[in-house]
Amino acid sequence: MNIAIFYGFTILSIVIVLAAQIYVSSSYKKYSKIKNQKGLTGKDAARYILDKNGLENIKVVETGGHLSDHYDPSKKVIRLSSDVYNGDSVGAVAVASHECGHAIQDKDGYMFMKIRSALVPVTTFSSYAGYLAIIIGIIFASLKLIWIGIILEIIILVFQLVTLPVEIDASKRALKEIKTGNLLTEKEHKGAKTMLTAAALTYVASVAAAILELVRLVLMFGREE
Repeated sequence: MNIAIFYGFTILSIVIVLAAQIYVSSSYKKYSKIKNQKGLTGKDAARYILDKNGLENIKVVETGGHLSDHYDPSKKVIRLSSDVYNGDSVGAVAVASHECGHAIQDKDGYMFMKIRSALVPVTTFSSYAGYLAIIIGIIFASLKLIWIGIILEIIILVFQLVTLPVEIDASKRALKEIKTGNLLTEKEHKGAKTMLTAAALTYVASVAAAILELVRLVLMFGREE
């Protein structure tokens, strides 16, 4: 395999992921500084949306970290980072609403969310074992072991492909709840949409990077068969 192509795929994957991360971070930074006119915190927005959708049983709690916000379907809890939980910015409402979108998906039995949840155990295993198998295969010159590693990497790609519609749909649900609940002004709603779109691009970038990495591996070892 041409060395330029080999490193080209690697560098392109890194650039795509970094660019997406920078974009979402800058978007959040911008809208986390713009206070919403109603003074709603992320906690307020989440609690309103959950109660409105008959999800009073789901707790909203504060957690550490930056942009560590997530919905835990196993424990029925939404964890919001301190900036989002206590913040009264457009960004805080957007992020909190997005996590509520996941809770609503769970309630509705959204198909892609079910598939993603089912894939979590095998994906966790694959993320650790995939490259380990490839490295061991290279060390012992075992092409079969290398291809086992590549197959495990494909499982990770499938998980990322399934995650993409889950995240996009959660943002759509969030924006709908924000609008119908009149949580933000029209201008603020557009800002929330811009920020959530930026966040969705990080998942698109992850899929693109995973595809490039698989192509690189196949080109590298496929010709050795």
